[in-house]
Formats: sequence, structure tokens, C-alpha cells
Amino acid sequence: MAVRHFLTLNDLSPEELDQLMQRAIELKALHKARQPEPQFPNYVLGMVFEKASTRTRISFEAGMAHFGGHAMFLSPRDTQLGRGEPVEDSARVISSMCDIVMIRTFEHSIIERFAANSSVPVINALTDDFHPCQLLADIQTFIEHRGSIKGKQVAWIGDGNNMCQSYINAACQFDFTLKIACPEGHEPRADLLEQAGDRVEVLRDPAAAAKGSDLLVTDVWASMGQEDEKAERRRALAGYQINRALLDCANPDALYMHCLPAKRGEEISADLMDDPKSVIWDEAENRLHAQKALIEFLLTH
Repeated sequence: MAVRHFLTLNDLSPEELDQLMQRAIELKALHKARQPEPQFPNYVLGMVFEKASTRTRISFEAGMAHFGGHAMFLSPRDTQLGRGEPVEDSARVISSMCDIVMIRTFEHSIIERFAANSSVPVINALTDDFHPCQLLADIQTFIEHRGSIKGKQVAWIGDGNNMCQSYINAACQFDFTLKIACPEGHEPRADLLEQAGDRVEVLRDPAAAAKGSDLLVTDVWASMGQEDEKAERRRALAGYQINRALLDCANPDALYMHCLPAKRGEEISADLMDDPKSVIWDEAENRLHAQKALIEFLLTH
């Protein structure tokens, strides 16, 4: 049986993604009820981090602990990945000693090369191009609060970054329409827009994107590796903030999300971040449950 990987949302079929969402909700209920879930005793998850993260490390490590397995944290100082030896060689060695591997890195080609030479499933825990694990958590959160996202409208507000590009994939895989509001020069990849066709539209006006939307989503204006661009990005994206006024343009029961960490007062207003009705904290927690469902799927298919 061929090894399954999760490098983008397109690696699973729409039907498999729907099943994954339902399983994530089931696993969440089991966890809340303190039911044991030792599906994978003695299994090892190798966690390769070239980019730091709070939510990614905690969610994957806790998830493997719940499954009765072990998660091994590998920082850039702990491996030769891409430094002293080729990515392909690292993949062969690491996958021979681990049962599943997650990688959080820069160039998407790194994880593609690793997966091509891995004997075990590989999970994309973020690259410069895509962040599919976060999308699983986002969709799970929407389903829990509003039901199916099929046929809904989502507005992306801000930079056309890896999160935005994963939302383009999600629009196709989960069957919703996506309105992207971004300034000129900050669009997502043209090939992804072309593949999505009329399911995705790029606009300049955030209010136009928010109009009729059931979900508003954003992310920081400068991602990791773009620190030297912060000043320019603040100028370009200054009008692209999710706030009360923008939320009022959306449908009355619209949700808003942020993958975190957030810069209060920049891409999202402080009052929305701290609103007791915000689902952002559910969204963050769901990284744990959605990824557990993903790990289970990849280890059993």
C-alpha cells in the first residue's frame, strides 16, 4: 500500500476531508470525556522544526501523548536537514526510525523532496506556500458553530500568504466560495487562482469581500522570514483589518478567525480578539483534535 502524505489539502479527497472533520469532532468529545485513546502505543512522531511555533508543537506533542505514542522535537540545531546532508538522505534516515513525520519549514520544495524519499507519512505543519493543518482546525471550528461550510462564502482579508493559499485549496475541497481582499502586489500565487477558477475572486476593497460572507479570516501582515518587510507591509495593508465595521458588512451571524499569533490593532482589532463570543480560541484548540484525526488517518490508510 502506497504511503499517504499530507502536504496540502489536495492530498485527501473531499470525502476523506469530510470524514476527517467528523472524526476530529468525535476525538474532541472523547478527550473532553477523558476517555482513553491509546491507538498508537510505542509509535514515534518525528517533529522537524525549522520555524518555531507554540500551537504546532503543543498540539502534535499532546496528540501523540493522548494516543499513547511519543513525539520527538527536532530543532534546526538537532538535525542535518538541508545543512550537512541532502534532504533526501535525511528523509531516508528519519523515516526509518519514526512512524510518522511532521515538518515545519520554509520552502515548500523541501517537504516535497522529504516526502518523496520517506517510507512513512509526512505532514506539512507549515511551509512558505501552505498551512493545511490550520485549515483543518478552521473548518472544524466552523462546522461546530455553524454546520457545514459547503455553499458558504468566506472572506480572506490581508496578505495573500500561505494561509490564504490554503484557503484557496479549501474552497475547492470543501465547496465554498472565497473572496480575497488584498492590496496590489500582495496577491496569492497566480497558478492557484487559475486552478480555482470562478470559485475564488480577488478584490481590493475589504468591505466588498466581507459583504455576504459567513466567515472572515486574517493573519499577520508579516510572516516568519519577512521581518525586514514589516514597515512596507504595514503601509500596504493598513486598510485591511478585521474590526467591528468590517464585521458589520458580513452576514449577521458571520464568524471571524485568526490562526495566531495575532498583532492586536494591526490585522485584527483588539476588541474582536478579546470578545467573549470569539471562536478564535476554539480554533486554536482544534489544532489538537484535527491533527489527531489526521495522524490516525495517515497511520491507518
